[in-house]
Amino acid sequence: MDAPSKSALINGQHNADPPQQDGARFAKLRSFMTRHRFAIQDLSVVFAILLVATYLAFEFDIYANQDSVTVREQTIELDEALTLGGVLCVGLLIFAVRRYREQKQETRRRVAAEQHARTLAFQDPLTGLANRRQLNEALNAAIAAPPRAGACHAVFLLDLNGFKQVNDFYGHGIGDELLIIVAQRLATAVRDGDLVARLGGDEFAILSRHLMGAEAATSIALRVLQTLNEPISAGKANHQVGSGIGIALIPSDATSLHEALRKADVALYRAKSERRSALRFFEEEMDRRVQERDRLDRDLRAALAADAILPVFQPVVDLKTKTVIGFEASPRWVDGSLGEIPMDRFIPVAEENGLIHELFERTLRQSCAAAMNWPAGVTLALDIFPSQLKDRTLNARVISILESAGIIAGRLALEITESALVHDLEGAQETLGALRNAGVKIVLDNFGTGYSSLYHLRNFKLDKIKIDRSFIDSLGSEESAGIVSALVGLGHGLGLTIIADGVEGSEQRASLVTAGCEQGQGFFFSQAVAAEETARFFPDQRREAAHQDALALKALAREIDKAGDTIRDTEERLIGTLPADPRREIAN
Repeated sequence: MDAPSKSALINGQHNADPPQQDGARFAKLRSFMTRHRFAIQDLSVVFAILLVATYLAFEFDIYANQDSVTVREQTIELDEALTLGGVLCVGLLIFAVRRYREQKQETRRRVAAEQHARTLAFQDPLTGLANRRQLNEALNAAIAAPPRAGACHAVFLLDLNGFKQVNDFYGHGIGDELLIIVAQRLATAVRDGDLVARLGGDEFAILSRHLMGAEAATSIALRVLQTLNEPISAGKANHQVGSGIGIALIPSDATSLHEALRKADVALYRAKSERRSALRFFEEEMDRRVQERDRLDRDLRAALAADAILPVFQPVVDLKTKTVIGFEASPRWVDGSLGEIPMDRFIPVAEENGLIHELFERTLRQSCAAAMNWPAGVTLALDIFPSQLKDRTLNARVISILESAGIIAGRLALEITESALVHDLEGAQETLGALRNAGVKIVLDNFGTGYSSLYHLRNFKLDKIKIDRSFIDSLGSEESAGIVSALVGLGHGLGLTIIADGVEGSEQRASLVTAGCEQGQGFFFSQAVAAEETARFFPDQRREAAHQDALALKALAREIDKAGDTIRDTEERLIGTLPADPRREIAN
C-alpha cells in the first residue's frame, strides 16, 4: 500500500473515532441519569422552587421597610436572602429525607432478596425441606462438635419403595403430591431440632444430633417406618410406599461428611435389598462386601474386554439311552488372582451394571461356534436372566447371531426361571414369544419351587420344564419322589418334555425313568466341559471324522503323485526340444 492510501486510511479512522466516542459518552450519561432519575427529579423540583422564590424576592419587596426605594435599592435584601436560604435548606432537607427513606427501602429489599436467594440455595423448592447443601453444612457442623461420651449423631438415608410405579401410572404431578405428604410426615416423625432434607427424587435424609446411642436412632427410624407404612392419599387413590433406611453413627462409623454419607448409603443398599420396609445400621462387613462388589465390577469389565470369559458345556442326556442329546452352555470366568469365580457372584453384578447383555451375546456366539462341530440333532441351551426380559431387541439379536453362525433356531433352547417369569410375565411373553415363533425352544427352569401357577403354565407357551435340583437331591424320600412324580405328570398333561436337573447317581436316574422323566443332566453323566472336549461325547462322529480325514489325506497323496508325473513329463518334453550339446550338458 502506498503512502497516500495509508494516510487516507488513517485519516478515515480518526474521522470515525469522534462519533464513536460521542456515542459512548452519551450512553454513560444516559445510564447515569437512569440510575439517579429520582434524585434528579427531586433536585430539579428544589431548584425550581428556589428559582421561583428568587424571582419573587427580586420583583417584590417581601419585607418592605420604606414607602419608596431607589432603583439601586431594588435588589434582594438580606432578610429576603435569608428566606431564600431557608427555602433551599428546607428543600434539601426534604430531598435528604426522601433519599434516606428510599435507601432504607432499597436496603430492606436487598436483604429480603438475599434471604430469598439463601432460602432457594438451602431449601428444596418442592417440599420446603432442607436440600443437600444445607444437610452438608449441618453435618459438617455436627462433626465439628462431637457428642458427649456415650452419645452419638446419626445420619439416616431413606429411599421410598414403589415411588417409580406411582410416577409411571399416575404421572409426575401425583408423584410430587406424594413427595410433599412424605416430607410432612417425616417432619412430624423426628424430634424438634432434627434436620430433614430431600436429596433429590425419592431420596431423603435425616440428621439427628446428640442421641443416646444406637437404641435412640432405632426409635427414630421405627417411627419413620411406621408413619410411612400408612397409605398415602394422592390423586384420588391410596398409595402404599414404605421405605428402606440406612443408618450411620458419628463418630463410631464415620468422622467426615463423605464417609458418613457413604456408609449410610451402604447400609441403605442392604436395607433396599430386602425389597420391603426395613432399617439397617452400617457394619464393616457391609463395607467389605460393597468394596468387593466394586472390585468385581471392574474386574468383570476387564475380563469382557480381554475375552477371558468362555462358555462351558454340561451334557443333557436321554435318561433311557444315556445318549447326549444336547448341552447347556454357561459362562465360566477364571481370574488370574481369584481363581474361578462362581456364576452366582458375577451374574448379579453383570445384571446390575448392564453387562449381562454383552455377556449373553458373547456366550451365545461362542456356543454356536462350538455347536457347529456337533451332530445336527444336538441342541444348545442358555439361561435368560430377568433384566434381559426388558430388552425388546433381544429376539432380533438372537436370530441374527443364529443366522450368522449357520445354526437353525430349532437347535437353541432358552431357559427362564419361574421367579423371572412371574415377575415380568408381560415382558417374557413379548420377548420370548417372538423367539418361540421363530422356532427357538423355551424351557421353564427351577420348576417346582412354588412361584408359578397353572395360569402361567397355560398362558405362557413352553416346550420343556426342568425340575429343580432340590427335589432330585432328596429323591430317596417318599415325599420328594411323590412330588417329582406329580411334577412329571403335570408337565406331561400340558404336553411338555421333562428335564431333571442335578442327577448325581444311578438310583436317581432309575427313579426318574420310572416316573416318566425323559431327560436329565448332572455330575452323574458329566461335569461341564470346555468346547473342545464336547467332541468326546460323539465317538461315532469322531470315527467318521477320522475316516474322512484319512480319505482326504489319500486323495491329497494321489493329487501330489499326479502332479509329480505331470512335472516329469513336462521336463522330458522340454529337454527333447533342446539342441544336442545343451541336451548332453543337462544329462550330465
